[in-house]
Amino acid sequence: MTVILDVTDILERDLRAAATWQRVCPVDELELAWGEAALIGGRQIALFRTSATEVFAVNQQDPATLANVMARGIIGSRGSRPTIASPLHKEVYDLETGECFTNPDLRLDAFRTRLVDGFIEVEV
Repeated sequence: MTVILDVTDILERDLRAAATWQRVCPVDELELAWGEAALIGGRQIALFRTSATEVFAVNQQDPATLANVMARGIIGSRGSRPTIASPLHKEVYDLETGECFTNPDLRLDAFRTRLVDGFIEVEV
């Protein structure tokens, strides 16, 4: 019997196993429809509170320019998908997946978030 392993799946599984939840701040410290940057586990992360109970986290670094500016982006939506537009070149990214709607060659790292006892936690 021959088994073919997809190395990408194995690496992603190992990275998820190594990921930990980091408490960032009280959810009330984030304004609705506004971005804030946080240093989490040595990484700059942009946080976006889109409703009373929904917070998204993505890499602060703009994939097109490598500038740390995504927290200053423009929050919007594409259909039912929440988005962030880069403040520099206006590329539009899905806040849940990091997919770039305007340039398929670009991708923004997206992180899982959760609310625990009124605090935002990010999985890094």
